[in-house]
Parts: sequence; structure tokens; C-alpha cells
Amino acid sequence: RFSQTNKSGNMMDECFHENDYHVSRRIYSNRVFDQVHERQAQEIQSLRERCTDKWAVQKIKGLLPILDWLPKYPVKQWLPGDVVSGVTTGLVCCLQGVAYALLASVAPVYGLYSAFFPILTYFVLGTSRHISVGPFPVTCLMVGSVVLTLAPDEHFLRPVNITGVNETVTDERLMEVDGEAREAQRILVACTMTVLVGLFQVAMGLMQVGFLVRYLSDPLVGGFTTAAAFHVFISQIKTIVSVPIHNHNGFFSFAYTLIDVSRNINQTNIADLIAGLLTIFIVMAVKEINTKFQHKIPVPIPIEVIVVLIASAVSHVMDLNSQYGASIVHSLPRGFAPPQIPNIALIGKILGSSFSTAVVGYAVAVSVAKVYAAKHDYTVDGNQELIAFGVSNIFGGCFSSFVASTALSRTAVQESTGGKSQVAGIISALMVMIVILALGPFLQPLQKSVLAGIVIANLKGMFMQISEVPVLWRQNKIDCLIWIATCLASIVLGLDVGLLAGLVFEMGTVVVRTQFPSCATLGNVPNTDIYKNMKDYKNIDEIPGIKIFKCNSPIYFANIDYFKEKLREENYFDHRPFMTPHPGLSHICCPSQNGLVPVASLGVENQAFEKEQVPELDEGASQPDSEVKVQVDWTSELPVSVSVPTVHIHSLVVDFSAVSFLDVVAAKSLKLVVKEFIRIGVSVYIAGCDGEMVRRMEALSFFDEEVTRDILFLSVHDAILFIQLETSTGNDEDPLAEKVKLTF
Repeated sequence: RFSQTNKSGNMMDECFHENDYHVSRRIYSNRVFDQVHERQAQEIQSLRERCTDKWAVQKIKGLLPILDWLPKYPVKQWLPGDVVSGVTTGLVCCLQGVAYALLASVAPVYGLYSAFFPILTYFVLGTSRHISVGPFPVTCLMVGSVVLTLAPDEHFLRPVNITGVNETVTDERLMEVDGEAREAQRILVACTMTVLVGLFQVAMGLMQVGFLVRYLSDPLVGGFTTAAAFHVFISQIKTIVSVPIHNHNGFFSFAYTLIDVSRNINQTNIADLIAGLLTIFIVMAVKEINTKFQHKIPVPIPIEVIVVLIASAVSHVMDLNSQYGASIVHSLPRGFAPPQIPNIALIGKILGSSFSTAVVGYAVAVSVAKVYAAKHDYTVDGNQELIAFGVSNIFGGCFSSFVASTALSRTAVQESTGGKSQVAGIISALMVMIVILALGPFLQPLQKSVLAGIVIANLKGMFMQISEVPVLWRQNKIDCLIWIATCLASIVLGLDVGLLAGLVFEMGTVVVRTQFPSCATLGNVPNTDIYKNMKDYKNIDEIPGIKIFKCNSPIYFANIDYFKEKLREENYFDHRPFMTPHPGLSHICCPSQNGLVPVASLGVENQAFEKEQVPELDEGASQPDSEVKVQVDWTSELPVSVSVPTVHIHSLVVDFSAVSFLDVVAAKSLKLVVKEFIRIGVSVYIAGCDGEMVRRMEALSFFDEEVTRDILFLSVHDAILFIQLETSTGNDEDPLAEKVKLTF
């Protein structure tokens, strides 16, 4: 056993400070460690052993979480808060559902359905106690873009019927939109897309791929939702000013919308404009009051409900639709629409948009759920959330609903008003049902500009994400670039293509960061087993004759060349292949202790490093056809100018503690590099490999007779102590290695 030593190989000082400690153990290579400490056998249970009654009950509760939490529901402690929260949230759900239907380009009544049906299934299948399930502006806008693409107004034009005194005449020159046919087709497109979104989410949940949402990083989601808020704002401008415009989707759609609004700005309806601007100002002001005095106000002021009630009453009393031409909701029929089957013929046209909407809806919902789960100390199952939202969307899509997720503001209301569980959610659904069955007609005089104002006022939180950009720039410039790139791409290219572009850019930054990883030469902190980057600290010693090299990244096909380049630079090697003899000198012999050895045997072509063209001899030069043993005067100048890099070290330690994996290409190249170092007299050791890395290296045939497992050590310090021990007790180095330097 060896005590911790300093760089000279001497025992450390026996005088320790109060916080110092002394370690005494044997030097461990991986092979020795495996011999001393027996590996634990991997127990593989059979299917019959795993399928116990307890396991079956856990699986059933996992698929139906309500069976787990409802029997434990503390009625006295939680029910009062859930009732208050459910009533308040239900009123907000009604208004947001009606308002967000404008974003989905369907009739307002379908927004009420979307605020009702998804809650029923999530109550049974969901694992979050606090999120409010229903329409979300971003997913509504993504649905709306598909609806407008597949069911534009131009597809439903018909000749205008002019009624005269005695007859009705059809004028082919005048066209009008068949509103009834258009609404039927649009809700069919929206419902089909919703069902397809649900199928995608259920499939991902069953395949346990909820982890894929982690690729949507916070900067990417922040940039995307900010861009979505911008698109929502642009889409609602036309409703605020109430001017006729064409529907635009795809690249630069926001610019075309603004151009149409500016061209028709002289047709602005003043009544709608005033109502919309007042709604935005009042709702935002009261929400600020709610936020500022949230600890003093027991229940947030339901300003959306108050504004809608007042606006509906004013519109009805003043007859704004007839007197001033204001655009109102018009029809909000009582009762539910009959279930309908999705149109299978549309699936091929909406496949890509449905998948991106499924990912975005889930990503937003699970992010919000995890925030409140962390706040209230419980866990959320990501895969079960996929299944819950998938089933909710399939169920809702069959009952004339569009895609459900969660709205940040609505969830905040449910949690802040005392909601403790999804009982609050089911009570909010009952409130929506009351509106659908009885109170819907009271909202028919409501101006659409008021709903648009509510939508815009609720975008403040998403727009405030812009304030994160300076902070991100200071913290991590690459994350900031991801935010900006995703936001700009989503604004310019549209939400679906923009999300894909942002994801590709994010993956590109990961590849670039791993392709050019940080590498460093480590030195020893005197009298410790600590090794740090020599460029970061002053009092760090480089151990004579030993180079310690560390790569802080996985090593794979994309960065293996960079790894080798940095290895050369850190060891001061020439960029040419090691020990590659000139063709004209392949038969010259050099002295050794046992006689003459051909120079060709000392140098082999280095396949691990990049090859360079070697200048050929003159055509007139004779090429020897057999090996001629001659004595070479190493003090004289050789016939051609070729050099071999001078090596100043006898050992190289490669720290693999930050290397998480190797691939086939990297293992092959690394093995060749190790062999080249061995052939020029440099011993190579690899430190810090965990068991998984060693097994991977074995699977990649990294070890052979020349590169054995004896080069593996548990830590850098183990490798250094071993090298110092070998050096101090004597090794089998060629004594000429220090004296002879080949220059041929």
C-alpha cells in the first residue's frame, strides 16, 4: 500500500492543518480493482417474477392516477378551496375559450366545448393537481393556421341572391361567403387535427418517449412562445380595428397581414376599436393590481368576467351591431353538438403540423405542471401526462373541440385561489357546462373586439420573456442565440417551420460544442491528489516527464480529429505522422544494443493521424531492391531533410473522467494513437473510466496484446503514483532513447 505522495515521489509532510486529511491505500488500476472488489452480479428478473399483484396494482394506478389520489382526498382541508377555485377558474375558462376560438378560426361556441371536454378525461388520467386544462393561445393559433390553409374563404364563395319585388335573381358577378358551409368545414378540420394530435401524444406516451420534450430547452421554448405571442397579437389587430383582410399563412404572413390592415385602415369601426382598447387597458391594469396585492386580496379580481358582462350589457342596450355596425358574437347556441368522426382524407395534409402542435402543447403543459409540482412538493409523470393529454384531445376532438393544453394565466388563477387538486378542475368544467346549457345566449351581443382585447391582455406574460434575453446573454451566449434564432425563425417562417428551424439550430449548437470541446493540460496542486488546468492557476506544477491531458466531452467521429490535434499541440508534436520513415531511407539501419536494426522497423505509418504527401526522390535516384545493412554515422548530415518530432516526456495520462462515451471511429483512432505513443517510447495511461466506459471499450475491441487493460486507472492520481513508482524502481527503457534523436 502506498500513501499519497508529492510530485517527487516522497511521502507527504506529516504536519497537517486542521482541515487536512491523509489517505493511505493501494494504487488501483482498473484490472487490480476488479480483482480486489468482486463485481456485483446483474439480477435479471423473469416476467413471472415481476408480474405480482402489487406490481399489477401499481401499473393500474399509474394508468389511472385517480385511483391513487381520490381515496386519499382530504375533504375537510381541500374541498372548500377547490370549490372557490373551481368557480373562479370556470368563469375564466368560459371567457378564454370563447376568445381563443377566434385564434383557431372557428365559431366561439367551440371554444366552450374545448374548455369543457378535455377536463373530464384529464381529471381521471392526469398527474398534475394544479394545471387548468383547456385552450392555449399558441396551440390555438397553430390550429387556426391549418384551418385557414385548408378552409379559406375563397373555397366557399357563392353568387349573391338579389330579392326583387316579384322574384329572386342570382347575380353571378357578385359573390358572398357561404358562412354555414365554411364553419362546418373549419370545425371538421380543427377536430380532425385535434384527434391526430391526441393520437401522436398517446403513441409517444405508450412508447415512453416523454424525455424527447427535453430537447425543447427553456431558451427554445421562450423564443418560440414569444414569437407565438407576436403572431397572436398580429392576428387580433384585424379584430380590434374590425377591417376586412385576406387570410395569410406561411412565410412573412405577419407582414402581409399588417399590409392589408394598413390598406383598409380607413374602414375601421370606431365602436369596435374603442371597446377593444378599453378592454386591453382595463384588464392589464386590474391584473397588475392583482399581482401587486396578491397577498392582501384573498381572491383575484375576475376582471375578464366583469368586463365581458358589462360589455355584453352595453352592446345589447345600445344595439351596437345595428346602430354602429359592430362585429358581435351573434350565435352561441345552447347545448352540445353531436359527436362527429374525423375526416380521414385530411390526415395526410395535416400530419406535420399535428405532430409539432402535439409536441408544443405537451411541452408547455408539462413545464407548467412541473413548476407547480415543485412548489407543492409532489411529482409529475411525464409519460402519463402524454397519455392524459392525448386521450383528452382524442375525446375532445370527437365532440367538436380543438387542441387542449394549459394556459399560464388560467393555471395561476386556479392555484392562487386555493385549488389543491383536480377537483377544482372538474368544478370549473361544471361552470362551463352551465354556460353551454343555459347562459350562452347572454353572450351573443358581446363584441368580438372585446374578446380580442382579452386575448391581447393575456399575452403580457409571454411578451415579458423578452426581458430574459440580456440575462441569457450574460449567463450563456449560446443559449441566448438559441432564443433569438428560434424567435426570429418562428416570426418569419411561421410557427411550425420556425419551431423546426429552432430545434435544428439548437442541435447544431450541441454538435458544435461537442465537436470542438475544451481540452487542457493538467498540473498537480503541490502535496495533494488534486489536478487542475495549468492555465487557470499559478501555483500548479507540471510533473517532470509526464503529461496529463483532459478532454471535457464525449469522443466520437465528429471530434476525434480535433482531439488528436489538441493532443499534438499539448505535447508539442509536429503535425506530421509520428516516426514515418522516408521511402528512400526505409532500408537504412540504426544502432541498437543488440546490433543493427532497420530504421523502417522503428517507424511505422501512423494511420491515426492525417497523412501528408511526402516529397518523392528524384527519378534518377536508385531505389534499393533489398535491405542493405550499413552502419550510419548519426553525427553526419543525412542525404535528405526529414525530421521526427522530439519527445520530451516518457508518460502520457489521458483523463477520461469527463468522457461519457466512445464510438467505433473514435475507439479505432484512439487505439492507433496509443500505439504510436508506445512506439516512440511514451507510455500511455487512461484514467477515470467508469465501468460502463470500460465495457464499451471492450465491446469496441479497444484492447489487444499491445494495448491492454493495464493502462486503465481509477484516477489520475493512481496513474501518476504508478508511473512514479515504476520510474523510481527502474524500468526497461532503452538507454539510447535519451541519447539518440533520429533526423533523417
